[in-house]
Amino acid sequence: MKRRSALAGIAAALACPAAVRAQTQNYLLRGEVQAFVDALANGYGFERGWLLSVIGQAHYNETSERLTTPSLIPPGNRNWLEYRTRALSESRLNDGVAFWRTNSAALARAATLFGVPEEIPVAIIGIETMYGKLAGSHRTIDVLMTLTFDYTRRAEYYREELVQFLLLCREQGLDPLAQRGSFAGAMGLPQFMPSSVRSLAVDFDGNGHIDIARSAADAIGSVAHFLSVNGWVRDLPIALVAQATGEISEILGSTIRALYRWQDLARLGVTIDGTLEPDTRVLLADLPFVSPSGVEGIEYRVGTLNFSALLHYNRSFLYATAVTEFAQAVRARRQS
Repeated sequence: MKRRSALAGIAAALACPAAVRAQTQNYLLRGEVQAFVDALANGYGFERGWLLSVIGQAHYNETSERLTTPSLIPPGNRNWLEYRTRALSESRLNDGVAFWRTNSAALARAATLFGVPEEIPVAIIGIETMYGKLAGSHRTIDVLMTLTFDYTRRAEYYREELVQFLLLCREQGLDPLAQRGSFAGAMGLPQFMPSSVRSLAVDFDGNGHIDIARSAADAIGSVAHFLSVNGWVRDLPIALVAQATGEISEILGSTIRALYRWQDLARLGVTIDGTLEPDTRVLLADLPFVSPSGVEGIEYRVGTLNFSALLHYNRSFLYATAVTEFAQAVRARRQS
């Protein structure tokens, strides 16, 4: 009778909407979660009791599912003028100068080793978390369980990040129930996803332990290493203001990779405020905006391989452009 009752309960749970299932009962009562535990125990050598304890204490995170749903993304995140205003706020720029001053040695060393200018990690960490002030308060295990089992749009991606998170906790002796981050599962000062922490984060302060949540040096070195691995080219410009049309943008398509030669874009009629070598690999980024008076328009940027490296960090053209302009602004402010 008990077995029959349990099976009936699981069947009923699977028949309910995902959000309702997760909010009303333990994840371990779901068949797909039990299969996931089996796969981890058999494929990665996890201790089953540990997995059951961790996953059994995970909870559905409604905010996480809501904020990762494209139709519910705040309009300001699609308006370049609003996005830029938030990203390049006075307080964030002032904090950036202070962060640079405090961590100048680590920033200079990262620039030497990886070819990434000091202002770029300053800009990324500032935009991501305001230098740790907004690193996220969501329990990472809850976020990743929710996005793996209740948010089917990118379930495979988040399932892999959940695996990477559990591996990370095992390797570093971290309590998975104590780790907190963004509503999308990103962690630490630079907001790395667990897979990036495991593969690209570095021990830059030399203490034998990688800690991108509390060590500014580790965060700086990890950001520079991430960009280097994703194609950053020393001394290459990042992006230039461009003049283009919607027709040209449609022809080239929306890509995060610098697939074209600058001379090919120039032949199509694209112009830039500056110069690039004809064979420089580039992409065309469009930045839609709505002015305060309600006028809609699009700004354009021609981005190089370095802009593409920023897009591997975050696939948004608005984000990569904001990082570029924040970096320019914080360098100018520091020099003045």
